[in-house]
Amino acid sequence: MKKTNFHALHTGLGAKMVSFAGFEMPVQYPKGILHEHKAVRNAVGVFDVSHMGEFEVRGNDALAFLQKISINDVSKLEKGKAQYSAMCYPDGGIVDDMLVYHCGDYYMMVVNGACEEKDWAWVQENAQGYADLNIVNVSDDYNLLAVQGPKSLETIAKLTDVAINDISYYNFTFGECCGEQMILSRTGYTGEIGMELYFKGGEETAKKVWDVLFAAGEEFGIEAIGLGARDTLRLEKGYCLYGNDIDNTTNPLEAGLGWITKIQKGDFNGKEAIVEMKTNGAKRKLVGITMQTEKLIPRQHYKIMANGEEIGEVTSGNTSPLLGKGIGMGYVSTEFSAAGTAVEIAARNTTFPAEVTKVPFL
Repeated sequence: MKKTNFHALHTGLGAKMVSFAGFEMPVQYPKGILHEHKAVRNAVGVFDVSHMGEFEVRGNDALAFLQKISINDVSKLEKGKAQYSAMCYPDGGIVDDMLVYHCGDYYMMVVNGACEEKDWAWVQENAQGYADLNIVNVSDDYNLLAVQGPKSLETIAKLTDVAINDISYYNFTFGECCGEQMILSRTGYTGEIGMELYFKGGEETAKKVWDVLFAAGEEFGIEAIGLGARDTLRLEKGYCLYGNDIDNTTNPLEAGLGWITKIQKGDFNGKEAIVEMKTNGAKRKLVGITMQTEKLIPRQHYKIMANGEEIGEVTSGNTSPLLGKGIGMGYVSTEFSAAGTAVEIAARNTTFPAEVTKVPFL
């Protein structure tokens, strides 16, 4: 397994390490997932997400290439702006979801770490035929920390001269922070205010940045956060996880990603299949599920039932630390997708009452 440049810091803090996306990553620290979750919701937490993949796209054909491979309209981006998007196969199935950054004279794609290898192969395949296009996989060059929570900007503001409070959501800038040149990006995967810090360097640089960041956040109760709380935080906000809620079998319209699917922009991979679904209507939809009993937590692959018939399957599920009840996401037949619809989750040779819920859950 690969190790990020923060690996020794995680083990030094007593983190429980697991295999994830080809890396040995912290799933939780000694105080536990519940504590970490609440630290992000109430104060500030730091995630090592250096396993994510980054591809730099350069050349006069960079925009044309990205327009082909992305379902969103990359032409709307200006320097300093980021965009949430996805890549699709010709049949409309999702290759991966991603961020696209307009960095001035080049673009940067940020993809899921677990998908980096297949995404890179897909990017290279689609790059054929462009005369002036250069794409470089720089995933191993970048360290990436996500600093999230209501006290995150106050923490980072101590460490940079950049006016980070002036950076709006899904915008970013280049600047110095913690004594290093970085990309400071107002994005995140928790639903809280926060920034993601992209910077280069080895273990020594990573430790310096980590230590400076934690010293600045000490007064706010800053905490290191693992993959476990990352999952419960994103689930409470109804954010999709590739491999669970979206994959090569799901169309963006089924997954509630119509808002990033710009059919009018011109041709792109998967457009025909997406237009067909838009015309004929999706037969299933991704919905939120809230348990109406404390006896069950909805888990991936549990069947969703209504009137004694199977109508879908849970794709993600856990206990919401703030709501104190089981929540999940899953695909159901469209006729059962309205918020408030009573359903049941099948498990342990019986069923448990639940309700379709509009996301975010909070």
